[in-house]
Amino acid sequence: MSGRLFGSVRSRATLAATLVVAVALVAAGTAVLLSLRSNLIGQAGTEAERTARAVATDVAIKRPDESLSVDNDEPVQIVDEKGKLLAASEDLERISGTGTDVVRPRQQPSQGATSGDSGDSDDDADDSDEASSLEPGEISEHTTFTNGTATLDGETDDYRFAAVHVEVEGRGLLTVYAGAPLSAEQSAVRTALTVMLIGFPLLLAVVAGVTWLVTRRALRPVEGIRSEMAAITASEDLARRVPVPDTHDEVARLALTTNETLAALQTSVERQRRFVADASHELRSPIASLRTQLEVGAAHPELLDLDGAVEDTVRLQGLAADLLLLARLDAGERPGDTRFDLGALARREAEGRANVTVQAQGVEVAGSRGQVGRVLTNLLDNAQRHARSAVSVTVRGEDAWAVVAVADDGDGVAEADRERIFERFVRLDEARSRDDGGAGLGLAIARDVAVRHGGTLTVGRAPAGGALFELRLPRDC
Repeated sequence: MSGRLFGSVRSRATLAATLVVAVALVAAGTAVLLSLRSNLIGQAGTEAERTARAVATDVAIKRPDESLSVDNDEPVQIVDEKGKLLAASEDLERISGTGTDVVRPRQQPSQGATSGDSGDSDDDADDSDEASSLEPGEISEHTTFTNGTATLDGETDDYRFAAVHVEVEGRGLLTVYAGAPLSAEQSAVRTALTVMLIGFPLLLAVVAGVTWLVTRRALRPVEGIRSEMAAITASEDLARRVPVPDTHDEVARLALTTNETLAALQTSVERQRRFVADASHELRSPIASLRTQLEVGAAHPELLDLDGAVEDTVRLQGLAADLLLLARLDAGERPGDTRFDLGALARREAEGRANVTVQAQGVEVAGSRGQVGRVLTNLLDNAQRHARSAVSVTVRGEDAWAVVAVADDGDGVAEADRERIFERFVRLDEARSRDDGGAGLGLAIARDVAVRHGGTLTVGRAPAGGALFELRLPRDC
């Protein structure tokens, strides 16, 4: 079941769109959270630096005999260059992340004072070089930032600490640590993360639903085409056509192409059926005549019309050859690439024919010598059948074409029939009235061969008033 579900275009399109949006949302959400956290930490650092410099300014202007005190709601420490705590916020109970974790000043220098986990020892070493050059009352321009925790009035929070050096006359180099709470940053990040965790799945569900509906609507014409094609296959009714949506997009072009294919297939099938029916009819007459003559000859040998039997056999053999050639042409037999002289071939085909004159230049073409020779034979047979007294054949070269013109002085072909005579088993009434009329395949075979050689075969009016057939084939340059 799952294979069928994900085997559909709609399911794959929905899944792909949802995955793309999910990746984009995760990337954008991560960037937003990191940017928000960085900005809020930066704001906390700015606030902590402002507090530290304000305290440092107050310390710098005190006289050496005045005691140091800190009146601030945020955690603040003032230490000397030996790490001794000189002053701190009154409500400070515990602190980490600064130069010392002592929260109450001692009368004697503390030998056990330990440095907190500030993570900026290298920066402190760099600061000492700058601080050593400070003048009394001067505050360092450089600020060091660390993260840590502090407990005020029993409440413990995370803080961003800023450390500022100040040179105080009589006290030496002092360092002021001041902190700003990170609770706003943490709260904002948690809120944004919560919104994303709730909103992203909802947004993905909306994207999946919209994609599913849009894809379903877009593929609805395709389903209509598929169901109609299935019905056509089941009914074998090639006259039916698939619906063409009024969208002017790829699906509409697919429907139009499908209908064109169905029309071509219908034409091919009808042509094949007509071909089989006409072939059966054409074959029936000579076979029936030959059988009758043979049966009569078997019963009464003295009545056997041997010449008629031979004539029917020859006619039957020619018709079978025509049908086999048409079958090969319909099967897509390639004409080959043999080079031969079209003028010489025309002279050979016209040799021995009465009242036929040939004017042929030497023009080389490539293809099937046998098939082109069959075209010339059919054109000459047709011309002699309709000519009153003369047939002329000319072969010449015209730019990239080799042209064979076969003309007669008969009645010609009416303009309305000039395309119809190239259809299979089509014979004009005058031709059907003749005893030596063919089966109506000669001109059809001639045009098919011409087309498969990349050329054309047309009919017009000859100067003598009869029919003029022109065969054009690409020259072998």
